[in-house]
Amino acid sequence: MQFLYLLISLFIVLADQGLKFYIATNFHLGEVQQVIPGILSFTYLQNNGAAWNVLPGQMWLFYAISIVTIGVCLYFLFNKKYKNTWFDAGIALVLGGIIGNFIDRLHLKYVVDMLQLDFIHFNIFNIADSAITVGVILIFIYLVFFDEKENKHD
Repeated sequence: MQFLYLLISLFIVLADQGLKFYIATNFHLGEVQQVIPGILSFTYLQNNGAAWNVLPGQMWLFYAISIVTIGVCLYFLFNKKYKNTWFDAGIALVLGGIIGNFIDRLHLKYVVDMLQLDFIHFNIFNIADSAITVGVILIFIYLVFFDEKENKHD
């Protein structure tokens, strides 16, 4: 079953890197193009920090955090003690997102961001960021609604 979750992670990495490559090769830095008017635009940004450009230029810190997070995700994904669809799907999404942004940081020394929600004032992000966010939400759902119930049966 872990193979399925690794495929989810791989899909996230490929989708993320594919869109980043498209944006970086077809847009000028700062260029904006509407995709769905009033809802979604592509805006090409280069982010050398963490989310919302926090701690700009701290690449070694982000390398270390990424490597540790990848290791932790793989541990939980392959540990038989943690077997729940919500949890495993969340871990797979986080893993794919971390790897997607880690590739950018290693290769480019910044992360390509491009997704802009036009209907709210929100920072520009990418597929990897979205996967990490949804993954953390799924893990949270598992911890709040399932973890304690499963532990009572032990």
